[in-house]
Amino acid sequence: MKILITTDTYYPMINGVVISVNNLYKQLKRLGNDVRILTLSYDGKQHVEGDIYYLNSRFVRVYPEAKVIRPFGNKIIRDIVEWSPDIIHSQTEFSTMIVAKYIKRKLNIPQIHTYHTMYEDYLKYFLKGKVIRKNTMAKIIRLLCNTFDEIIAPTEKVKEALISYDVSTDIEIIPTGIDIGKFGKNVSKEEKCKLLKKYGLSSSDDILVYVGRIAEEKNIDEIINLFNCVLKNMPNIKLLIVGGGPYLIKLQNMVKELNIEESVKFTGMIDVDEVQKYYRLGLAFVTASKSESQGLTYLEAVASGCPVVCKWDLCIKNLIINGETGYTYTNEDEFVEHIKAIISNKELRNHMSMGAKKMAQLYSTENFGKKVFEIYGEVLNEKKDDNHNSHLLRTIFG
Repeated sequence: MKILITTDTYYPMINGVVISVNNLYKQLKRLGNDVRILTLSYDGKQHVEGDIYYLNSRFVRVYPEAKVIRPFGNKIIRDIVEWSPDIIHSQTEFSTMIVAKYIKRKLNIPQIHTYHTMYEDYLKYFLKGKVIRKNTMAKIIRLLCNTFDEIIAPTEKVKEALISYDVSTDIEIIPTGIDIGKFGKNVSKEEKCKLLKKYGLSSSDDILVYVGRIAEEKNIDEIINLFNCVLKNMPNIKLLIVGGGPYLIKLQNMVKELNIEESVKFTGMIDVDEVQKYYRLGLAFVTASKSESQGLTYLEAVASGCPVVCKWDLCIKNLIINGETGYTYTNEDEFVEHIKAIISNKELRNHMSMGAKKMAQLYSTENFGKKVFEIYGEVLNEKKDDNHNSHLLRTIFG
């Protein structure tokens, strides 16, 4: 099968969409398909690198790192049309969506779309939230999503949001897969000690870790405040905040104001190939984010055998099971209680670590790729039946 994946974001940028697209690409190739990715160029110029087709693009000041397609000189689009894919799987809703729609009409092929981003949590980034409101965004998403042949939602949370927007297209929940082997790898004691020393920590410390983008919507300030409450009863506990982003300086200042600099450490941006090691440094992964659509960091922590303590959110339903893969909390007392239980009970930690690794097997990239490919087959068969029925009607009625 010839499969075209379109996305506004791809390497060298790193985010959840990029990771999902890359994992899907590798699995579809492994299943024997001819797969190509159409994306926006990281250097502004159109070019081709293997199966990756980069369109002319430029940066715009709509939201951080946003790019749009340059409308002229994109010979690559003609090349894709000549290649003639059987199906399009779009991953983002902006520039490459326009191209995907053009190719869909030109070749009369079906289009699947994965809805990755809960835009209501990011409207403040779009022209400072002054132009597009939540109701307006819902209308835009509804109009767009009702043009697809099928929608893939990574979690029940995303599906429910789309239904609340009155999207009528069929929606299938397929969790984004992760590389279980990568996050399941052991890290030697020597390597752990080296990493810990880099941030003024040691193997004797009881460490909580946060891994992810350092942005306001991730609600990391809540974790710092809750951690400060834990410190009152467990003065030797530490918090390691792993990642970079626009909110980093504000959080560092917050830690200074709370006078807990010795207990809270920041790593800054980490190489993507090193991230899995940091989950191994913690006795628990902690997060208070309410903006997740696919919860990749939760999955990565679980695959690493690191119990998760997180604010309850629909995106982690059936993933974070209390006492089995971690804990969810709804208030300060619950958070403090869960952290105390994990830190003080090694048997419980080991139990949850094993439970987490077992749970992670359900979210492998292999399962992810297989389920998505099955959707392609179903949609193509429906398209074939529709074309056949249309042909019969034209034959009968002229």
